[in-house]
Amino acid sequence: MAHQNAFLTAVLGPTNTGKTHLAVERMCGHSSGMMGFPLRLLAREIYDRVVKIKGEGQVALITGEEKIEPPGARYYCCTVESMPIEREFAFVAVDEAQLAADPERGHIFTDRMLHARGFAETMILGSESLAPLIRKLLPDAEIISRPRFSTLSYGGAKKLSRLPKRSAVVAFSVEQVYAMAETLRRLRGGCAVVMGALSPRTRNAQVAMFQSGEVDYIVATDAIGMGLNLDVRHVAFAALGKFDGVRRRRLTVAEMAQIAGRAGRHQTDGTFGTLSGEAPEMTAEEILAIEDHRFAPLEWLYWREAQPRFDNVQTLIADLELRPERPELRAAPQAIDLDVLKRLSGMPAVTDLLRGPRTVERLWEAACLPDFRQLGAEPHSRFIASLWPHLATGYGHLPHAYAAQELARLDNLQGDIATLSQRIAAVRTWTYICHRSDWLSDPPAMADRAKQLEAKLSDALHDALRQRFVDKRLSKLMRGAAKDSALLPVVIDEANRVLVDGEDIGRLDGFAFKVDASAKAADHKLFLAAAQRHLALLLRQKAREVKMAGDSDFELGADAERQPAVYFQGDLIGHLIKGRSLMTPSFRPVKSVGALDAAALQDVQSRAEAWINAQLEKHLGGIVALHNVSQDAATDASVRALAVQLAEEGGIAGRAFLSDALRALPKEARGTARKSGIVFGALDVFHHAALKPAAAKWRAALFAARDERSMPEMPPESAVHLKDWNFANIADARNAGYRKLAGEYLRIDLAERVIKKAHEARGDQAVFGLDMTFATSLGLSDAGLNALMADAGFRKADAPAETGVDSEPAAPAGLPDPAPEETDSGGQKGESNVPGNEAEPISVTTEGSNTSEIVDQAQAADQTGDTSIDQLSLPATDSAPPLTYWRWAGMRKPQPRGQKLAQDAKRGHIKRKKSGPKTNRGKDSRAAPQPAKPAAPPSSLALQLAALQELHSPKKQK
Repeated sequence: MAHQNAFLTAVLGPTNTGKTHLAVERMCGHSSGMMGFPLRLLAREIYDRVVKIKGEGQVALITGEEKIEPPGARYYCCTVESMPIEREFAFVAVDEAQLAADPERGHIFTDRMLHARGFAETMILGSESLAPLIRKLLPDAEIISRPRFSTLSYGGAKKLSRLPKRSAVVAFSVEQVYAMAETLRRLRGGCAVVMGALSPRTRNAQVAMFQSGEVDYIVATDAIGMGLNLDVRHVAFAALGKFDGVRRRRLTVAEMAQIAGRAGRHQTDGTFGTLSGEAPEMTAEEILAIEDHRFAPLEWLYWREAQPRFDNVQTLIADLELRPERPELRAAPQAIDLDVLKRLSGMPAVTDLLRGPRTVERLWEAACLPDFRQLGAEPHSRFIASLWPHLATGYGHLPHAYAAQELARLDNLQGDIATLSQRIAAVRTWTYICHRSDWLSDPPAMADRAKQLEAKLSDALHDALRQRFVDKRLSKLMRGAAKDSALLPVVIDEANRVLVDGEDIGRLDGFAFKVDASAKAADHKLFLAAAQRHLALLLRQKAREVKMAGDSDFELGADAERQPAVYFQGDLIGHLIKGRSLMTPSFRPVKSVGALDAAALQDVQSRAEAWINAQLEKHLGGIVALHNVSQDAATDASVRALAVQLAEEGGIAGRAFLSDALRALPKEARGTARKSGIVFGALDVFHHAALKPAAAKWRAALFAARDERSMPEMPPESAVHLKDWNFANIADARNAGYRKLAGEYLRIDLAERVIKKAHEARGDQAVFGLDMTFATSLGLSDAGLNALMADAGFRKADAPAETGVDSEPAAPAGLPDPAPEETDSGGQKGESNVPGNEAEPISVTTEGSNTSEIVDQAQAADQTGDTSIDQLSLPATDSAPPLTYWRWAGMRKPQPRGQKLAQDAKRGHIKRKKSGPKTNRGKDSRAAPQPAKPAAPPSSLALQLAALQELHSPKKQK
């Protein structure tokens, strides 16, 4: 292909001088042409450019792993190793010719410089450092120097977090590339990754992300310095040394300049520097040389015999190890192809199949198979040895099934980046084999299959790289940190997902932003910080929505820790906490609401407090009414005192708890108390509005806030009887509106209804029959019913004998006939005047025997306003229901604490010795005989009590 009379030009200069662009224009001006490039990535880039100029049918691409050669192709873009130098072209160019000084591949560049010629024009493109050797080796060449289009200056050492946009980080190992890319993903949302090991499809996809602006950073190996044209403004070295296959050494100034020159394209200036904490500082001499593009000239180029003899293997090896005659050339170090050849020559299974120069040449072709998998000479030579029997015998073709099986084994898209990269490297090996026209019986079909598989794996690798090193959400959020952050559209969809420029970054629960679950843990703080900037406007708008919302949008409930909480449209916005009193709780907003600006926070807090006050007025109006009664100067003082005490207990209190207030309440003041809504039950005193479900829920929340404890779980609103339920304590049950009866609970008003029916059935009888249909219809068990009747002062009795005698037992001998007796103002009946009563010192009260007390109990349920109680349907029966008989025993009278301790001591079997006259006035009053009231004879109950006391007196027992 040598044409000594062809026009030979050497276009030399630093990067960004337009050398490659000039060569493409010159080639397209000829009838045919071929250009050799150092990288298949660069060959692919120029191929795409020429296709746009000449059309797809006229342009060919030939690399070791890819071959696109239309029948009418006239323009060839190739790697230097794949240049078809046996063909004739009008124009021939070799790019990056200074690589002739590379120990591994330099001899190939040297051969192309010396022998590849176009019959019309030949162009050698390279660095200024080539000029002296070109003058010596190619004296007829015209040397043209081109200046750089833009200025390249030193930008100093920068931290990775401070790199400007459109920066390229250059590393010299896969591990370092991945480490830099991962850090940039966390700091800047992502980056593109470019390495020589990537397939063209993966590389193009990664470069497209950077060029389109989807990411602002790119991490690459030194392959970026070989002519790749990228929109890079700054180049940062992650290291200044690399392993060259023999040893680890510092980069030469020319190598640094080649890489740094990628910064600044055409008229745009560029900068270069190092990464702080990663790479050492450049020396002043290196910086000055790079900025001024002054480099030491090359003293030699590597050379190896390009046309060795194939007489036998020994001759072939000897020719490949020949030394050049010219001083400007040096023998190339032993490359991997020669190393593999030597290893193959020592294998009998290989040498036994050599049959002459043709098979020796074929063996050399096999040894030149690139080690794409980077296995090393020994494993790679064994792989070639496994192919050699097929290549050296028969038609010299690898079996179709064998190649298909190997490709099928590699057809797996699962795995991480390293696994996919290894599979692509293996596929590249088979792609190279498939492009050898004489190694397979049907090379085009198998090459197409290998190409499709490489494309699939390349797409999978691109997706894996993108998933690992690019986070579109973070990228957009980090860009939002700049001045144009307000331009990014932020939308909250129907599911409360937050979309920033279409990217889902998380969920907005109320005012709290929750990072998307798929985000990495290390990115949570970045998401939260970025979301805080972008959501500020939306959160202020949401605060205005809270301010303008109706009461139906709010709800009282318990949070995950059972603390009383306020919800807005299902989202937690704050908690009820202890205030000045039970009815004046404070509202504490949750952390996300508290982080709002002052105006928005005030909108939320004031609206929540207004809603709380309105709900207390609505659902706990009875307690509010009690407070009003307690502050009304015109109301009797005893009624006011009762109202205060009842309000402090949330509108419900046990009668025993209010015994002092009830004792102090005049009889004529009870009507005033009833008019204010107070219901006097036999066991409990309550406001008629305090038993409604909403009131019970709010009461539980208020007590939980005041006492700083968890809010109890509330029973269903329609429940009147609870069997499988367990309140934490009696107070929680009372706040919910229930009375505990053995192991079950009954609503307080219904318990009073049952007691009312018992008093109605009793009349003036000591033993009476009661229809229990109503009680059992409520679901009460026998144990629960017995507990309720016992609390109300009733005990079970046997049915009276049917003798026609009145069921009321006769009065004891010597006592007058029983007669009703008035109660005192506290509901306490007059003490029985029975001499010799020294039984257990327990006061017995007959509350409810008087008509006025029974009326109090009858009104307990009627005043609640709950009509469902009166409408309870009872089972229909054809005959009279069976009766359960009870005996009125009386209720225990509330006692002072000191007296109660004495009783507890007695129940603990602490015997008390009889002594002289009692000094305790209260005990004396119970033991000493009392003169009977002349106004009325003793009642039947008093007579029964006297008889019981007489039976149990010590004198009687004697």
